[in-house]
Amino acid sequence: MPMTGFGVYRIKPGEDTKQAVLQALKVGYRAIDTAAAYQNEGDVAAAIRESGIPREDLFITSKLWLQDYGEAAAQKEIDRILRVTGLGYFDLYLLHQPLADYYGAWRGLEQAYREGKLRAIGVANFTPGILLDLIMNSDIAPMVDQIELHPFYQQTKNVQWLQAHHVVVESWGPFVNGQNDIFNNPTLTKIATTHDKTVAQIILAWLQQRQIVIIPKSVHDERLRQNLAVEDIELTDAEMAAIKTLDTNHSAFDWNIMDDLNKPEMIKILNDAHVHD
Repeated sequence: MPMTGFGVYRIKPGEDTKQAVLQALKVGYRAIDTAAAYQNEGDVAAAIRESGIPREDLFITSKLWLQDYGEAAAQKEIDRILRVTGLGYFDLYLLHQPLADYYGAWRGLEQAYREGKLRAIGVANFTPGILLDLIMNSDIAPMVDQIELHPFYQQTKNVQWLQAHHVVVESWGPFVNGQNDIFNNPTLTKIATTHDKTVAQIILAWLQQRQIVIIPKSVHDERLRQNLAVEDIELTDAEMAAIKTLDTNHSAFDWNIMDDLNKPEMIKILNDAHVHD
């Protein structure tokens, strides 16, 4: 699994997604992260076909949405989306939320994994407690947990727990969608100036230095290249400590139930959402 991938969340489905993925592949990305909820899995597949890059050279991740949870429903959706996209298999496939019948859905993923339709399986937005319960009641332990991670929500203890239990941690929302004026944050700006890098590059380097997989999104060529070029950045202990002071210990997104499972209104919204016919 590449340490750096390209995320397509909030890119408009259709030609916009296709062109963004084509550009990402052109500048060197080989891992693409999509989801049923993004409604652009087919556009990602179309870009891959047009790129001419062999399928085996790519690492494609997608995620199952709640409407397809349950063992039989999960297997049916995996077969459907593989048929529609023509991808053959997913390198990584995740349960998108720790809601609904995720135990049944996980059994569906386990079976698809055994059949070779999924090369690796994992979860997204699962807290350590919920994840441990799933591990203890499953045949195959989740291999990845994709969670909200950025300087304002660092989840230090959760990350440590996941890594100690051999679960790969993957960050979504590393730039907080630009909230809190993150790109002009004085602490991050000072560190970026010291390394002659952008604030975005410092954030991504900080995540990778914690052994966290990154999937930043951009539709701008120069930023795509910059986001890919962070492996040579080595932050000092003092710089890592300075970034640690930015942690608020709270999610930056109201809909992220991982921060607080006691959100009945949001849980209803997520369960009611249908992302395909």
